[in-house]
Amino acid sequence: MDRFVYLDNSATTPVKPEVLEVMLPYLQTEYGNPSSIYKKAASAEAAVREARKQVAEALHAEPNEIFFTACGTEADNWAIKGAAYANQHKGKHLITTQIEHHAVLHTMEYLEKQGFSVTYLPVDAEGLVSPESLKEAIREDTILISVMMANNEIGTVEPIRELAAIAAEKKILFHTDAVQAIGSLPVDVKELGVSMLSLSAHKFGGPKGVGALYIKKGTKIDTFMHGGAQERGRRGGTENVAGVAGLGKAITLATQKLEAKTERIMALREKLIEGILQSIPDVRLNGHRTKRLPGNVNCCFRYIEGEALLLRLDAKGVAASSGSACTSGSLDPSHVLLALGLPHEIAHGSLRLSIGEQNTEADVEHVLSVLPDIVKTLRAMSPLYSE
Repeated sequence: MDRFVYLDNSATTPVKPEVLEVMLPYLQTEYGNPSSIYKKAASAEAAVREARKQVAEALHAEPNEIFFTACGTEADNWAIKGAAYANQHKGKHLITTQIEHHAVLHTMEYLEKQGFSVTYLPVDAEGLVSPESLKEAIREDTILISVMMANNEIGTVEPIRELAAIAAEKKILFHTDAVQAIGSLPVDVKELGVSMLSLSAHKFGGPKGVGALYIKKGTKIDTFMHGGAQERGRRGGTENVAGVAGLGKAITLATQKLEAKTERIMALREKLIEGILQSIPDVRLNGHRTKRLPGNVNCCFRYIEGEALLLRLDAKGVAASSGSACTSGSLDPSHVLLALGLPHEIAHGSLRLSIGEQNTEADVEHVLSVLPDIVKTLRAMSPLYSE
C-alpha cells in the first residue's frame, strides 16, 4: 500500500501536536488533583480554569456556563435528562428529530420509558428540519427541544437560530448537539439563542474522553453525575486535567482563522463531490447541496453494499465510513438515510468521506483514482446490477 488517506474525520480527528504538548505536563509532572490545596494541585486547578475560559471564549459564553464532561454523549445525556427531570412539573413532552445521533435518540427513548412523551420531527429529502413542523409539534406541556446543529452522517446544517427563537418565544428550553459543528462552523451561543450545547474534543483535534456542555445561566437542569463538588457541584468526579487542558487548546486552535480553513476544505469537498458524480453512474449525493458541513461528502451507490465498498477502499489505503462510527457494528441501514425517504436497498450502499485540516488535494485525487474501479468491480459481482 503506497499511500494512506484518512477521510473519516467525522468519526475522530488526530490530536494536534500543540494539543499534545499542552497535555503532557498534566500526565507526567503536574499530576496533582485540582481539588487539593497544595502547590502541586494548584497548577492542575489553573489548567482547568484556563480551559474553561478558552471554551467560553470560543463559544462566546461565560466561563461559569461551561461544564466539562467525559464526552459528547455524556453532554447530550446530561442536557436532555437533566432538563427533563428538572422541569417535569411543567410538563413531560419533549421534541427532537428523526436524524439525531443515537446519544440523543436513545436518551429520548429511555425517557419515554420513564413516562415522558417524545415527538420525533421528520426532515425533508435533504435532511432539513422545517421550522413550521416544530411550531406545529409544540404543546402546552412541551419542556425541551433538542435539534442537532449539523448531522454527523449527511452533513446537513440545521436552522438552529430560527428553531431556538421559536422555543424561546414559548419559553421552552432548547438544546443543540454541536459535536460535528465545532471547528467547522462559527458557533456563538448568544447569537444562536440556545439554552444548552454539547461538544466533544476529539472531533476537532483534541483527545478522546473529554467533552463539554454549555448551560446558559439560569437554565434549570438537574445534576447528572453525583459525587464530589467538582464542576461547581453539578458534575462529580475528579477532572481529567490533561484532557480538559487539551480540549481548551484544541477549541482555541479549531476556531482560529476558521473562515480560511473552511474555504480550503470546502474546495476539496467540491472537487471530491464533482469527481464522484462525473465518474460514477447511479450515485446519489445525500444531504443539502450547500447547507452542509465544509468537509462532508455522503453518497449512496446503487447495486452495492457500503461495507464491501469500505473494505475495498481500505485495501487501497483509504479510511472512510458508511455512516456514524457509533453504529458501525449494525447491519441495519442508516436511520438518517431512511428518514430522508431512501429505500433500504439504496441506503445500504452509503459511503461517508469526511475531509479534515490535514487532507490535501492529492488525497482527493487518490480517492478519485481508485473509487470508480472499486464500484465497477463490486457492481459486476452484484446480481442486482446484472439484472
